[in-house]
Amino acid sequence: MRYFLSLGSNLGDRKKNLEKAAGLLSKVEIHIITSSSLYKTEPVGIITRRWFYNQALEVETVYDPEELLFRVKRIEERMGRVRTDCPRSRLIDIDIILAENKTVSTKTLQIPHPRMVKRNFVLYPLSEIAPEVKHPVLNETIKDLLERSTDQATVVRL
Repeated sequence: MRYFLSLGSNLGDRKKNLEKAAGLLSKVEIHIITSSSLYKTEPVGIITRRWFYNQALEVETVYDPEELLFRVKRIEERMGRVRTDCPRSRLIDIDIILAENKTVSTKTLQIPHPRMVKRNFVLYPLSEIAPEVKHPVLNETIKDLLERSTDQATVVRL
């Protein structure tokens, strides 16, 4: 199954954190097809001075969405991510954004990611590698979603 993931980091060596996460994904049978450039992005939804590095990955795996979620959360834990109830800086964040043209709605997982259309830090990297992919609910391309985004947060391609 083909997925699109969003990776982000704003602690430590942000670039190395993203590279390490990509390497760990590959070690658990999640094959990276395409990687976006890195983007330096203004924090959204948390109070911090340190900007994020974000990246989108197109991946392929035999895992169903729930199993993929389990695998990416284990990678986050392995890298030292600590989950709390309040939004805060993070060493690594890996979100499942899209799963082919499927939708998933469970207690633990929403695909497409429910806030993706409101986040330039997701849309810019995703638009770079998948501009013509359609959102399975809105039936609009990623390129069109980015063009109509109302997010004012700054995103800079590195």
